[in-house]
Amino acid sequence: MDHMATDVTEPAASLGFCWRLRAGLRRAAAGSGGLLRGGLVVVLSLLTGCESPTVFSLPGAPGSQALYASLYPYYIEPCAVSALKKKPGFGFEYRGGPGGHAVVYLNGVCRDSKQAYPVVEMCDDRVPEAEAGVGLSSNGHFANAAWVATPGRDFFFDGALRPGEGVDVASYDRTQARAKRLGIMDGIRFHEDAFEGQPAGMSRADFKYEASVATDYGVSLGRGRFCARLPVSRAQMERVVAWANAENAQYRDGRRTFEMTVLGDNCSHFTHNLLAAAGFWDQWPTDRFILVSALSFPVPKNEFVNQMRQANDLPIDDPVVLFRDATTRQALLRDDWLPTEPGAIAIATPIRGENEIYDTDVGLIFYDSPIPGMFKRHFDRIEADRRYTDLADNLRYFAAEYGRIGADRRPASWWLARDGLPRRDDPAFAAFVRSYYDYIDRMAGRARLALAAVQPKVDLAAR
Repeated sequence: MDHMATDVTEPAASLGFCWRLRAGLRRAAAGSGGLLRGGLVVVLSLLTGCESPTVFSLPGAPGSQALYASLYPYYIEPCAVSALKKKPGFGFEYRGGPGGHAVVYLNGVCRDSKQAYPVVEMCDDRVPEAEAGVGLSSNGHFANAAWVATPGRDFFFDGALRPGEGVDVASYDRTQARAKRLGIMDGIRFHEDAFEGQPAGMSRADFKYEASVATDYGVSLGRGRFCARLPVSRAQMERVVAWANAENAQYRDGRRTFEMTVLGDNCSHFTHNLLAAAGFWDQWPTDRFILVSALSFPVPKNEFVNQMRQANDLPIDDPVVLFRDATTRQALLRDDWLPTEPGAIAIATPIRGENEIYDTDVGLIFYDSPIPGMFKRHFDRIEADRRYTDLADNLRYFAAEYGRIGADRRPASWWLARDGLPRRDDPAFAAFVRSYYDYIDRMAGRARLALAAVQPKVDLAAR
């Protein structure tokens, strides 16, 4: 959520993380007036957390990219990425807020190369495996689009950097040059105020690429990241593609302008609602009353925790709880899928070291809940339990869970007697339980097969 602090005019290097964020929150409250404005600032200041530079590291082994994609050819990887702290003397001088930014990578989806404007589609069989993916980023600079698309996982995250290469003027320029050849920003129009930091002598066309590097493409050049890798089906991904294209289509002709706001419609609203299109959870409303939004709005690092919990911690051994949640019930009956499934793992990647362009002491804060420290405690659990971060441990955990659930199989009447569902739900629940146990049996087999594919490679690496 770097847009929190994009209009801070004081020397950025002299501003602390909390000062910059709270200054941005005060600006978000501007125009509310009187007691509402003052109360909003107090609430936001109390809930805003501060922390020292973040260590972007997690235990475990996610497995090779090729192996993971062979097991899960369609997956969504939303990422909470750190603040951006650009050093002076290298073009557009930008230092973002501590809320960071949110981006998402879609494996099995491609940018439509026939259009300059960002449109995505399902990849066809002719696309090389290494290029069969696209990264999406929603940025407050954009006026005629909600998001921009960068083809290829490697370029989206690492730009044109070679393996082990640091960030210097040559690799920085090479990354921008490749982005221009790909035409990533060619169909994008910026808001006028976005050009206020444009260096003298730089064209507006070049500035769009300059201002977007390490934010909308080449993310690792200037940011560390925590990502949640979430497998989905092809049908789910097709719904994501349709939703994303519809989000952009409403701004394409210029009659409506995209306006990003911190509280009402930010980069994490975008990634959250993209996941909702896949059936992962409910949509997060945008553009609500400002005080309501201030008490409940998505933030990148909070969302990372929420994604990992939704993908790993639903009570999959309790069909009554699953049935009572309309979104989860629909996911099972429509897609033969639950948000909590094998293969959903957390990935951490630090900013590239040996960095001449960006400071590497970057941070990423939580926006605290009314229960202080809740997100930090959940994050600590993710760090401590390797089933969240190691693919083999994750698969072993789910294979055991499915085996336990299958062995303790109960009829629908047992669950109805235990939980006292309304009688009107009896037929629907009985049908749900049949689908539920069929699903558990299938997933047990899938988890064992996936583990068999991963385990020999794990054992070999341990020798």
